[in-house]
Amino acid sequence: MTAGTALLQGVQLLEDGGVGAPRLTAEVLLCHALGRERVYLYAHPEHELTSVEWIHYGRYLHERLNGKPTQYITQRQEFYGREFRVTSDVLIPRPETEHVVEVALNLAKERAPARILDVGSGSGALAVTLRLETGAETWATDISPAAVAVAAGNAHRLCAAVQFAVCDLMASIAPAAMDLIVSNPPYVPTTQREGLQREVRDWEPHVALFGGETGFEIYERIIADAPRVLRPGGWLVMELGFGSCERVSAMLGGWNDVQVEPDLAGIPRVIAARR
Repeated sequence: MTAGTALLQGVQLLEDGGVGAPRLTAEVLLCHALGRERVYLYAHPEHELTSVEWIHYGRYLHERLNGKPTQYITQRQEFYGREFRVTSDVLIPRPETEHVVEVALNLAKERAPARILDVGSGSGALAVTLRLETGAETWATDISPAAVAVAAGNAHRLCAAVQFAVCDLMASIAPAAMDLIVSNPPYVPTTQREGLQREVRDWEPHVALFGGETGFEIYERIIADAPRVLRPGGWLVMELGFGSCERVSAMLGGWNDVQVEPDLAGIPRVIAARR
């Protein structure tokens, strides 16, 4: 079986199975089985798959057809130009979350933060990125020890000196310790569970997805505790779920300089406020 033939067969299987972007997915899975970059497929379509490569490729296709996200199969996801390791213990970093980084970096230009905290760090994408982009002392928390292990591994591989704590939101963080808090909190209402894509509902960690019955419970807790953790003049930056802007803005009624930043589609994506 050549790489070219294997690719065509994989594309057909994924198309028949209703998997989105079947060509790209087949290319990524085949490259993962071969241990090669995608350009290799086009340069060497005549490559004869070994038995081991064929077995791995078949297994990856089977997993994807059963709903397992491609990123959990390859254990890779790019975020802000860097490759992060991801497992089913953490959410897959989304491009939309890069807007949190952009807002935080813009605020850092005005007042360079000495300490940054990422609440609910997951894979560590925000914490690692901000540490590397700003050089500020960076801390990250997550309630899941398994998620912290993944994030710490990413920090080590990317040479980012991030300090991690396993705790519920900011419970382990001292008062007046931070200049900037960032978070992509769980914001999906539990009532919407059945309406999620199966790749999300059945594979991504529920503790990082669901923000309570209304989806606002974690926002409320972060906003309530942030004044304790922030130094005077410090900023809180959070990703917004779809349709959550108005209510989260109301929660920040006692804060200063509330800003809402849209994504490229014009949807409110990030909210920032100063203590």
